[in-house]
Amino acid sequence: MKFAGDLLAALAARSSGAYVKPIVPDGFRVKQSSEPMFNVPGVVLATLAVMALVHGVRAWWLSPREDVELLLLFSFIPARYDATVLGGEVLPGGIAADLWTFVTYAFIHGDLTHLLLNGVWLLAFGSAVARRFGTVRFLAFFAVTAAAGAAVHLAVHAGELVPMVGASAAISGFMAAAIRFAFQIGGPLGLFGHSGDHAYRVPAAPLATALRDPRILAFLGVWFGLNLLFGVGSIPLSDGEESIAWQAHIGGFLAGLLLFPLFDPVPGARPAGGGRGPGPGRAAA
Repeated sequence: MKFAGDLLAALAARSSGAYVKPIVPDGFRVKQSSEPMFNVPGVVLATLAVMALVHGVRAWWLSPREDVELLLLFSFIPARYDATVLGGEVLPGGIAADLWTFVTYAFIHGDLTHLLLNGVWLLAFGSAVARRFGTVRFLAFFAVTAAAGAAVHLAVHAGELVPMVGASAAISGFMAAAIRFAFQIGGPLGLFGHSGDHAYRVPAAPLATALRDPRILAFLGVWFGLNLLFGVGSIPLSDGEESIAWQAHIGGFLAGLLLFPLFDPVPGARPAGGGRGPGPGRAAA
């Protein structure tokens, strides 16, 4: 398979780059404290553990060629979906990989810094959403927002050979979901913010209301700024600096913002006239 062979050779030539270089695993373990603010939901810890395990296997166990094969199987490569680029050939994994790479790329990271940055954001916003959604909804939301980020990236970078990796799109979705309820009265970031499970079960703000909140607008400004400074999402096959997959971040964020009501198990706020609000899973959009 000439194309795959050429791609393997190109990736192998980059094996001394940031995404496969040996690193010291000083930041992998996440200790759970008895203090409530560090009481991280189990599904978030499990997600971080999988990401750390994947990175550890790549860094210390796989040979450069095996690492390239893993990237071909599980990273998101837009060229998979363009027959003119592949020249009629099929990348490893075939049709199945065409589907699963919309999600599996989110568990792979370029280097330890990339992993730690995404881990911090996942702890902060993924934990809030996990406490509200529960395990099953959390995992489904992770998959949907990761896939949305990949879809937007594909639309903008159709035919590119650059593999995209990292959980930033899904984390952007969690950020978008969190702003729907975290700043509400009684919420964890609301005025006179509360702690405890009840703070994560307050009715969500309607989308139009949330986007008029100065605190949320300020948060969004900071978030976009940090993405420009620290975001790492794509690994180029040729010599050059790593680039930011900012389109994927936006795709994940918009999916999280707009699809939040489909996942939210908390009933929406009652209308001012006293009517009934939306039922569970149908919070106000």
